[in-house]
Formats: sequence, C-alpha cells, structure tokens
Amino acid sequence: MSLKFIIRKEEELCAVAKMILEKYNSKIFLFYGEMGVGKTSFIKKFCKELRVSDIVSSPTFSIVNQYSNVNDEIIYHFDFYRTEKKEEVFDIGYEEYLFSSSYCFIEWPEKIEDLLPTNYLKINMKLDDNNRIINIQEYN
Repeated sequence: MSLKFIIRKEEELCAVAKMILEKYNSKIFLFYGEMGVGKTSFIKKFCKELRVSDIVSSPTFSIVNQYSNVNDEIIYHFDFYRTEKKEEVFDIGYEEYLFSSSYCFIEWPEKIEDLLPTNYLKINMKLDDNNRIINIQEYN
C-alpha cells in the first residue's frame, strides 16, 4: 500500500506523522530525498508524536542518536550521509539497533541498502515549488 501527501506548511507534518504511526506497524522508517528536503524535520515530528523527551537533532557526525520518550522507550535516529565504508556501519553495531523492537528512523539509507531488514516503510521526499511531496511505501 502506498500513500502520497502534498505538504504546503511544515505544521502539516505532525498530522501526517501521526497518521503514519497509527496506520503502519513497521518500526523501521527509511527516509529518501535530496539534502535540504526536510528529512530531519519530518523525523522530529515523528519523535514528537512518540513523545520523545530529548532534543531531536541530526546525527550527521555521530551516525546514530538515541532518544527516550516519556515511557522510557528507546528511539534511534541514523544519518548515513557521511558513511564511506560498510565497516563504519558494522563498527556501530547496526544489527543491535535495526533488529531491535525500537523505532529506527534512517536518513540516507541508500548508503547501506544491502544491510537493511526486509520490513520497513520507505518515505521518499522531494520538493516541488514550495511544496513537499511525500510518498510512503510499505515493504514486508
């Protein structure tokens, strides 16, 4: 099943994030899109809906950020943009994160596609004029 959204204002992202969390069972979210399209901004909205109590920011240099929500559940946020070699991904112990029961939000997943689980939501984002076009595709 796929869904398409046209987002005109950033505030609309909260409602979309909430709907996606309610509609899909997957906890692995892959975010595709060019630099500056708003992947991190969208992930912040998901974290808000999951009631994350930490400050959500891009893990560009650390590769992964770990957040906690008000129920002490762990949420992981990855950014593989600067990843050059698969060894870097192995060094952070990616299996423990991606194959846990925690939510994992992944920016630049194309850098590690052959290491990803088979069940995930693919979120493709692009800019068209002043709108964000978001396509959601579920893979099981």
